[in-house]
Amino acid sequence: MKLLKKKDKKKTEQERVAERREEVLATGRKFKYPLQWTRSRIVTSTILIAIVLLALVLVGGWFALYRFNMTDELLFRVTQIFPIPVASVDSESVRFSDYLMLYRSSIISIERQSANQTNEDALNYLRTEYKRSALSEAEKYTFAIGLAKEQNITVSDSEIDDEFTRHLTIGGTNRSEASFLKIIGDNFGLTKTEYRRMLYLNLIKAKVATAIDSNANQIAAKVESILASSGNDYSATIDELGSQIIYEETGGLVDSKNIDGGRASEAMRLEPGQSSGKFISMNGDGYYFVKLINKTDTEVNFVSIKVPFTEFEKRFATLKEENKISEFIELNTSSTEQTE
Repeated sequence: MKLLKKKDKKKTEQERVAERREEVLATGRKFKYPLQWTRSRIVTSTILIAIVLLALVLVGGWFALYRFNMTDELLFRVTQIFPIPVASVDSESVRFSDYLMLYRSSIISIERQSANQTNEDALNYLRTEYKRSALSEAEKYTFAIGLAKEQNITVSDSEIDDEFTRHLTIGGTNRSEASFLKIIGDNFGLTKTEYRRMLYLNLIKAKVATAIDSNANQIAAKVESILASSGNDYSATIDELGSQIIYEETGGLVDSKNIDGGRASEAMRLEPGQSSGKFISMNGDGYYFVKLINKTDTEVNFVSIKVPFTEFEKRFATLKEENKISEFIELNTSSTEQTE
């Protein structure tokens, strides 16, 4: 015992402090390691719960989009963030967001007008019709985008800007951007970004249809030649080209804001007897020529010639025949839808 006490006395103050420090740390470790284990368990559990919740959201979203064909705004916004496909056209993915945008812009005004009506069966029938139409249009736009890549055809932001500005004055009315956006928001449920997307799709399809349709370009050139040599005689053009073109008359004054592919708007710019040059219809399905008969401040009376684009539709029909279009949702289709 005396020997041990001697050894203790020989320890320096620094050594005794070090020993005491180790004793304190050893005591603390008894509490530290169980706490670390608990913290690790909490983190692991949180990650597992997050994975399960994410899986449930993904599965629920998949069923909502692909099985129940839901079209509400929340799902629409989700498809704008994530590039989810609704169909495939010749290996090009059709955006779910494009399909929903086209469908919602068509049906929203009808649903609002029918809010106080009880004929739900008729409304459901229209929903089905518009879904089929929207999906077909989205597929055609996607086909156009694929052809545009092959043809090195692009649509710039400045072209979209110009088209947007042109739409502000459709019908001869100069609208502010704010008032125009309110109109498309109230009537079609579209934001400016979504409307610009619509303009892009229309422009790219029109450019592609123009580029690949050599027959339509040749017929349009003939129309221009006949009108130039006949003093804008549309009857002479009909006599010579017959069924190659489509001739229409308004039969009287119509609203200058008439939705007719841009003809009424173009006619509003003319003077009586004057004929427009060749221009592409607003939905990109052909060339138009318009001759003004007479007009008022808000109405126009005109005749028109249309040179339809046919090559694009022929190629799209061929894709269908070759089963190169795959749809990932099922739609109840009527006989008219199936013949598209």
